[in-house]
Amino acid sequence: MKPHNIQTMQDVQTFDAAHVHRLRLNTLIRLRWLAIFGQSAAVFAVGLWLQFPLPIGLCFALIAGSAWLNLFLAFRFPATKRLEPPAALGILTFDALQLAGLLYMTGGLTNPFAVLMAVPVVISATSLPLSFTMLLGMLVVTAASILAVFHMPLPWYPGTQLAMPFIYVSGVWLALVSSIAFTGVYAYRVAEEARLLATALSATELVLQREQHLSALDGLAAAAAHELGTPLATIALVAKEMERALGEDSRFREDVVLLRSQSERCREILKRLTNLSSEGEAHMARLPLTSLIEEVIAPHRDFGIRIKLEPGERKGPEPVGRRNPGVIYGLGNVVENAVDFARETVTIRWQWNDESVSLTVVDDGPGFSPELIDRIGEPYMTRRTTANAAGGGLGLGLFIAKTLLERSGAAITFTNAGEPGMGALVRIEWQRATFLPPPA
Repeated sequence: MKPHNIQTMQDVQTFDAAHVHRLRLNTLIRLRWLAIFGQSAAVFAVGLWLQFPLPIGLCFALIAGSAWLNLFLAFRFPATKRLEPPAALGILTFDALQLAGLLYMTGGLTNPFAVLMAVPVVISATSLPLSFTMLLGMLVVTAASILAVFHMPLPWYPGTQLAMPFIYVSGVWLALVSSIAFTGVYAYRVAEEARLLATALSATELVLQREQHLSALDGLAAAAAHELGTPLATIALVAKEMERALGEDSRFREDVVLLRSQSERCREILKRLTNLSSEGEAHMARLPLTSLIEEVIAPHRDFGIRIKLEPGERKGPEPVGRRNPGVIYGLGNVVENAVDFARETVTIRWQWNDESVSLTVVDDGPGFSPELIDRIGEPYMTRRTTANAAGGGLGLGLFIAKTLLERSGAAITFTNAGEPGMGALVRIEWQRATFLPPPA
């Protein structure tokens, strides 16, 4: 179980490193076209419709520079290209500086559109590493600080100048910096949670695919035996006819007899495979609760932790459920977590009645810390202290276990035992009708 889990986590980390923090180029191109359209409309409205004095030529030169960059990127790279973080940071930096240039020529922070300087930082927070977002945020704050002092007059009616008090400009600067910080942190946290959830779900799907692949091997063996049966029967028939035609000819008789005997041997082997698969399928498809528990705990008996079994109340016949690779893997993750954090003993209790089937896993470790207990089952890579080590992983494995068990119809709860010498307690409960397979 442990090597299998480790390999799964390595595969997920490889997937995560290859796919996160990779912003699609086409997304930035479309956003920039939207900005170009909005900037052009604003310059036309202020300079040509309202007839306010402003350097229209310089403004359209900056807008044209942004449009030329868009055209270059659109023709140079495919629309599906995903940018490396440094390349995406460079493009967002250009957008921030281009907007700062337009604001410099149109009133600086007294321009109502100064709030748009927060947009590149928000985009960076949702798609780039935290260090890159902080670097871009500091650049934007520096540009805003310069624009608060140095800028051309705000376009206004000819012959008049709208002068804003410095305290007002200071308030706009403070509001802009606050909005950059707040929206950046908020967008980063939301995007990071989405990335963690997507990665954890990918790990869950990877586990299910592997378990289902192992379960399908029996069916593949039976199919191979069925497909090979016909050509082997043909070989045996031809060998028999050749043996009859050769009669007592000693030159080829031994070879033909050997060919016939080996073909018969192959047919016997395939027959045993077919019988084993059909017999094993009926036996393995249904799994009593006690057999399920034994199969789950078997890989964890040799790690220096005693696994104690305590059967509880048992009313009625033992429930026999359908073999479910997801349930076996999920329960295995719960037991593995308990063994990792236990000091000496892990206790497993089970019971059933006419209404429900339940399983409880309790360890004698430190238990779940109060700040983590409400978040258990979420895909966070958190840690809790053990008796033998500084900490251990807790998050993705339990998220996978929770997802797989809930998919089977179980309700799973994480608490602390509240018993002397006991730590964490995980309870899994099914309705008996859900645990039992439906009638054929």
